[in-house]
Amino acid sequence: MEICKIDDLVAFQSELLELLSYAASKAEEEYAKYKKAANKKLYVCRMDGAIAGCIGIEHSAGRICEIKHIAVSPENRGQQIGSQMIGFICRKYGFSSVFAETDRDAVGFYRKNAFEIMSLGEKYPGRERFLCRKESKESQ
Repeated sequence: MEICKIDDLVAFQSELLELLSYAASKAEEEYAKYKKAANKKLYVCRMDGAIAGCIGIEHSAGRICEIKHIAVSPENRGQQIGSQMIGFICRKYGFSSVFAETDRDAVGFYRKNAFEIMSLGEKYPGRERFLCRKESKESQ
């Protein structure tokens, strides 16, 4: 397994867009944002030459990071890839705080990865959203 920044994988763009579509309704628009914004980074996890997962982050002030997108291909789910990608970005950047906003379907994943979960209520009609936050041990 290898986790690397997307700049290194132009040849895999169609695979990445398909994977990103699991986490974003407008995958092409989101991909373009990662390519343009200096504070946004997109990483992929490759296994056996194929893209198995991706994680997109946005740096905030200081050592704070928001996970904007995280997705693992259906055939690779249940192999700790999402957890490993979160661990990778935390180690690489030394973030003191990592957070994500998500729906009910992903809350269990974030809880397993030691994120604290807080309901944000119904931000969209009929859709409850959650804030998932993880503080590094050094910042506590």
